[in-house]
Amino acid sequence: MNALHQHMIDLYRAARRGEAPPPPPGRDDAAVLREIRDRHRDRHPDPHRDPPCGRPAGPPDGGSTGCGRGPGHA
Repeated sequence: MNALHQHMIDLYRAARRGEAPPPPPGRDDAAVLREIRDRHRDRHPDPHRDPPCGRPAGPPDGGSTGCGRGPGHA
């Protein structure tokens, strides 16, 4: 039995009991994945993607980060 079959059974059961139907499978998947991605980014920031001073990051070889605080600032 796959998720669609289980959902159909749950719909039937809810209708027989007079309850609200359950959400369709996969409805909240995108929101859950976005939340996981955002939490990961908050806990493990990428200094080359999100520089601490808010300006574009420089090359990963230790050169200037482009934030105006001097070479090698991360």
